[in-house]
Amino acid sequence: MTTGWSPDSWRNRPIWQVPVYPEAEKLAEVDRELRRFPPLVFAGEARRLARLLAQVAEGKAFLLQGGDCAESFAEFHPNNIRDTFRVLLQMAVVLTFGAAVPVVKVGRLAGQFAKPRSADSETIDGVTLPSYRGDMINGQEFTAQARIPDPQRMITAYNQSAATLNLIRAFAQGGYADLNRVHAWNLGFVDDSPQGDRYRDLADRLDEALAFMAACGLTSETTPQIRETDFFTAHEALLLDYEEALTRVDSTTGDWYDTSAHFLWIGDRTRQPEGAHIEFLRGVGNPIGLKVGPTLDVEGLLRLIDVLNPANDPGRLTLIIRFGAQKVQEMLPKYIRAVRTEGKRVVWVSDPMHANTVTSANGYKTRHFDRILDEVRAFFQVHEAEGSYAGGVHFEMTGKDVTECTGGVRAVTDDETSGRVYAGPYSSRADAQEAAAAIAAPEEMPTGTPSRRATRSTR
Repeated sequence: MTTGWSPDSWRNRPIWQVPVYPEAEKLAEVDRELRRFPPLVFAGEARRLARLLAQVAEGKAFLLQGGDCAESFAEFHPNNIRDTFRVLLQMAVVLTFGAAVPVVKVGRLAGQFAKPRSADSETIDGVTLPSYRGDMINGQEFTAQARIPDPQRMITAYNQSAATLNLIRAFAQGGYADLNRVHAWNLGFVDDSPQGDRYRDLADRLDEALAFMAACGLTSETTPQIRETDFFTAHEALLLDYEEALTRVDSTTGDWYDTSAHFLWIGDRTRQPEGAHIEFLRGVGNPIGLKVGPTLDVEGLLRLIDVLNPANDPGRLTLIIRFGAQKVQEMLPKYIRAVRTEGKRVVWVSDPMHANTVTSANGYKTRHFDRILDEVRAFFQVHEAEGSYAGGVHFEMTGKDVTECTGGVRAVTDDETSGRVYAGPYSSRADAQEAAAAIAAPEEMPTGTPSRRATRSTR
């Protein structure tokens, strides 16, 4: 048991990025209802993820995180869930083959319904209203009524999360994730993509490996690992009323786990050492992440590592780096050196999305795909130079063919971009596959990438 901690001890701390509910009794009623609901995930699953992340921390596996910036009630549909799951599987297969290490798959799914905001209000045409904070909290519509925080939305978020998890588990264990099926999808990407020729060699070598395995009797019928996969869920633990209500004691260990997801992270705007979000997540047994941006100095990072992972367990804490393509080379080395000097065991992950957002000529928020890859390349280059292990990537992406990021496989221009006002721009299905193929292709990325390390280790 963490000293001085309880699921509600965060309530005695200052808190940021949360709504003020106008009717306390309605909030209390929803809280009581959520506490009666079954857990969405199980403590044993979270512990398994922690063990897999410990392998990442030790340089023996690679972490792929991806999915929605913010899930939407209106876009809740089995096809959308399927498409995001599918593209993550496609990316993972390419990364597994290129890196020659297992890939731990974690989706930003089944709970990513709340958003931090840069301001508490927004003004349009002289009218000022509270900011939209995600479908779990209030509505996107720019009306006074829609922007009132409604605790009943937490019930909708729970129900949609439960349904999403049910479908994902069926996909992961029911044959949809069969390695041969995923490889066939990737062959389609190679055939259809304007950049496909660059990665045909990778696809051909994977084809040969699968054929060899089949000749040896390792098929979907004989080997469960070929037709099934592990898949975990994650979201930013932002709305602590919801997280506390789903925090339960594990009957086998007596430890507390947040059963809303397998993995929770703390955002760049809620990582104050004295704050409620740090206090809450320091006490749950789940593996957790910490977003690390340019405003967090080295001393502050070391302090937070001590608070969040006092036992220094590998796999407990993932540092998700979001410096921006222009700052990684300058800033990251001193963080790596300080963490290594203090003997801290963490997973290092690149989030190349959030610090590379700009506004396109037509007014939409966008990200330049080349800048996204530039940040990933720089992340791997720094780790190679420092003798550290670049353990993973964290993408905001979708399984659909959107045009929200410029450049990329389809060479989207500023004039062609589209998007949503209240969600960060996503990488498209094709761009996500392109990014995975680039990381996996030895000739495309620096020597610090998994593919280059694997290439050297087999020579």
